[in-house]
Order: sequence, then C-alpha cells, then structure tokens
Amino acid sequence: MRDIQISTLANGLRVVTDRMPTVESVSLGVWVRAGTRYELPQVNGVAHLLEHMIFKGTQRRSAREIAEEVEAVGGSINAYTSRETTAYYAKVLKDDAPLAIDVLADIVQHSVVDDGELGRERSVVLQEIGQAHDTPDDVVFDHFQSTAFPDQALGRPVLGKSDIVANLSRDSIVGFRDEHYRTSRMVVAAAGNIEHAQLVSQAEQVFGELRNGDEVVPEEAAYNSGEYREARDLEQIHLVVGFRGAPIGTPEFYTMSVMSNLFGGGMSSRLFQEIREERGLVYSIDTFMSAFADTGLFGIYAGTGTEQIGELIPVLCDQITGLADSLRDEEVSRARAQLKSSLLMALESTGARCEQIAQHLLIFGRVMPIEEIVAKIEAIDAAQIGALARQIFSKPPVLAAVGPLDNLEPFDAITRRLAA
Repeated sequence: MRDIQISTLANGLRVVTDRMPTVESVSLGVWVRAGTRYELPQVNGVAHLLEHMIFKGTQRRSAREIAEEVEAVGGSINAYTSRETTAYYAKVLKDDAPLAIDVLADIVQHSVVDDGELGRERSVVLQEIGQAHDTPDDVVFDHFQSTAFPDQALGRPVLGKSDIVANLSRDSIVGFRDEHYRTSRMVVAAAGNIEHAQLVSQAEQVFGELRNGDEVVPEEAAYNSGEYREARDLEQIHLVVGFRGAPIGTPEFYTMSVMSNLFGGGMSSRLFQEIREERGLVYSIDTFMSAFADTGLFGIYAGTGTEQIGELIPVLCDQITGLADSLRDEEVSRARAQLKSSLLMALESTGARCEQIAQHLLIFGRVMPIEEIVAKIEAIDAAQIGALARQIFSKPPVLAAVGPLDNLEPFDAITRRLAA
C-alpha cells in the first residue's frame, strides 16, 4: 500500500507526497498546467522559452549557482514543456530535499528574466528548433499534430516557430508566467524518502508569494482529417498515419492503451511481426497515443525506404482495417500483462512515482490508486478493443510524411483503402 498524502496550503497550492522509506533519494518538483495549449498564436513558444529562462537567474542566485547548488550535493535538476503542462523537477539524496525545494521555489517565483540572458537563451532555443527541423523522425510528429488540429493551440509546436520565438519580448514571457503560474494550476510533488509534514512546512515558507487565480480553459479541440507532405532528400520516408483518439483517463483511454500495445507496442506486436519480421519492409514501426484533457490521437509511425513504401501502405492499411475482426484472446492477455508490468515496474522509480502523483492531481484532482488502474486494464477484453477499433478506424485519417515521396500513394487512395 502506497503512503500518499495530500495537503492544500493557505494560498491554494497543493502538496502531494509518496513516501518510500526504504530508498535514499527523493524526486520532487513543481508541475504547472501551462503548456503550449495555453498560448495565444502570436506568442507560440512562450511557455517553452519561459521554461528555459526560469533557470537563468533569480534575485538570490545566478544561473551558474542554480546548477551548482544542486549538483554540489550530487543531485540533478531539469524541466520540460509539453502541450498541456510545464514541469520543473530535481532528484537528490533524502537529506538534501530542503535545498532542492528551496531552489525550485526560487526559480519558479523569482526568475528575473534578464534581457541579456533572454537574448542568449533565445538563440539557444532557435538552435533547438533548427535541430528538431533537421531530425525528420522527430519533426514528422509535429506536422502530424498540426494537421490533426489545424489553426489551434493544440496543434502548434511546443518549441514554437522560429519567426515568433525570435521576437518574443521579456514582457510577453513575464506576462505568461504571471497569468498562468497560479496555485490553482500548480502542484508540488515529491516521491522518495521524505516526510509529508516536513515538505508541507517548508512549502508554506518558500512558496508563500504564489497567488491563486481563476481557472483558464483552453479552446476546445477540433480534430480534422488531412495530410502533410514534405519532400526531402533523405534515405528514408518517415510516415505517421493516425486517427482521433481518447481523452486521458476515460474508459476508452484504457481500452486504447491495450489496443496500442497489442497492435504496435513491442516485438511481439502485430505490426512488428507482420511488417518488419515477416516482410522486412521497415526498420522501425510502432504505435503511439497522445492523450489530452478533452481529446487524443492514436497513431502509427514507420520509417521505410522508397522501394518499400509501395508495398508498405497496402499492408499497413490491411492491418488497420482487419484488426477489429481478428483479435485473439492470447494477444489481448499479453498486451494487458505488458501494460501492467510496465506500470508496476515504474513504481520502483522515485521519478516515475513523482511524475504520476503530480499529473494525477493536476488532471484528475486526485491520485488514482494503482489497484484502480490495474483493474481498469484487467477489465479490457477483445470485444471492447474490437468495438473501439471499428469506431476510430472508420473515421477519416491524418497522414504526415517527410522524405522522398515520389512512390507514396495519394492521400485519397490511402483513405479509400482504410474505408474499404
């Protein structure tokens, strides 16, 4: 039984801990419901640039001191921005947790966003955008997302667009922080050898300047079918084919999770066995899910050569259209077992447990017991997967492709194959 405790401070900030008394470390951090989806179009990329600037100095610490203080005790500190969330987190030995939470509180509340640092860090982010653009098996997913959700915040790139990022001002960055970094949209989480009462006591002291605020509701997502093609002189075609998926935490989300694992989640999955092992048409092929608060995406990624794409497309379409009526109980059981084992094995990691409790509290308003999640997975059967497959695969697809595209069928032809 996990020892999870939740407290709410006077200013509305929630603090959640998952105590693991047998380990020597603590993973802890601050999660904010303030990702790319909450940006206005003219400042796309501001959430990610803010994440960078948070580390570039506070009223008490320089950028170097922020890194050195944590690393001097053997710890690590980092951050990420996603479409719906930004997180700042650290991992340290148990005795150094007070230092880590003090540094995290300092950077989240007191980053000065210096103009000189902004110029340098903007250049760094522009290089990051350029590197992503030069990595076709990464950038194809951004194009897939933007095609599925065109002209919407949910479809814009997390890194932002170069022309926008190059002109983001200090005022726009500080304004985004002041609007969205409010306690109603933030969680402080820790997992490891830590006492809940001690963390709450310190959080009351170091996060006292945060203020509550009204909830910000992003625009409703509107999925669209369509395609994106970009011809490049590459050795391989990087291809993503997908469909509208399920919002996170819904019954369909758990059914889709089992389906994704069964269909393309590992070496025993259908797509790997049929398309790579039996036919040798790809080096990489797998399925993925992107789940958000009110919608989701289910997709298949493949990397293949120009000579193989002509055979790959009809085989892949046959696999998609034939899934619902050919499910076997043993592969469903295997997929459930793989999901459960990955879920339970993750409990051995303080970082994974910290991420889980933070996200659950931020998304659901509670931490779901692991037994509840396992029960949802165990309840999935072939009939449920088949019904869901018929539902999502009957809708028009989204396609994104980057590479040598001369032999890739027209989108209308692929759509007809999937509708057959």
